Amino acid sequence: MGFSGHESLVGRVFAGDPRTFPGHQEVLAFLRAFAEESGVARRVRLRAEVVRAAPPLGRGGESGIGKWRGKQMHSHNYRIPEPFRDQIVVVVGLGASGIDIAREISQVTKEVHIASRQNEHRLGKISIDPYLNVWMHAEWINTRWLNVHQVDCIQEDGQVRFAEGAAVAADVVLYCTGYRYHFPFLDLDELTVDDENRVGPLYKHVFPPKYAPNLSFVGLPVKTILFQSFELEAKWVARVLSGRAALPSEEGMLDAVREHYRRMEESGRPRRHTHALMPEWVEYMDWLAEQVGERRLEARRRDIYERALQRVWSLDGGYRDSCEDEEKGSGDSKV
Repeated sequence: MGFSGHESLVGRVFAGDPRTFPGHQEVLAFLRAFAEESGVARRVRLRAEVVRAAPPLGRGGESGIGKWRGKQMHSHNYRIPEPFRDQIVVVVGLGASGIDIAREISQVTKEVHIASRQNEHRLGKISIDPYLNVWMHAEWINTRWLNVHQVDCIQEDGQVRFAEGAAVAADVVLYCTGYRYHFPFLDLDELTVDDENRVGPLYKHVFPPKYAPNLSFVGLPVKTILFQSFELEAKWVARVLSGRAALPSEEGMLDAVREHYRRMEESGRPRRHTHALMPEWVEYMDWLAEQVGERRLEARRRDIYERALQRVWSLDGGYRDSCEDEEKGSGDSKV
């Protein structure tokens, strides 16, 4: 965690906190401190009116959500587990937020059921021990190991039915499905956000070829070290605008975008993963670093991040402690 030129800020904000994985409140405190110290707070208008909102669901949502009378919410609105006490909760999504929230609320809920569109393709098999009130919905079950499967429909009578045939009477459906890119203030030809959450065409996820360099997007990619990715993208945009870095021609950028799409299709990756950098996230970070004249990502930081991801996906409740034990004495910054 941290931004170059403000390394000491991490030590000040997290002074006395030995954890490798700070909580969301600590991360928010860090971002606020950075905004003040860097001058960002004076240049950004917050609490602006939202003129349009979209359902926070992936790929169009689940069948029946409009008729279901139970509570539905997005992980963006989750704060603490207590409101879910003694309830049956269906968590839709198997990203970091879905796994962390499922683990956290399982301490107070009656049952937690995790559903996802995919699992084995991305993660392999997943252990749910020791969460005895957590179920992963699957096509087959082998005592300890399960494959995550998907929600088939949400019924008006309160039943959430899964694709493998099981059903549960849920009190809450909690969507941890990420966010849908939405730019209602942009009305530009040849730049779209499709139903699969692909923003494009964008050269390296940042510049739309037709409108570059006057228009750019910072912060679209996921499945990477986000703060460092944001910083490198912003520096690249600044260098291009100042004339210190050059972009390819419009056609050259379009060719690069088409090649990215072609490689995705050949490897079987769905369109909704257009801006998900795994497994090429290191190559992307290194490429950005070269554009702005900085060193490539340190192998140590890369290894820490990848080990942390594997432990998150393992559903091992002690994964934070395991990482902290390994990093003691290493002097590395917060994950």
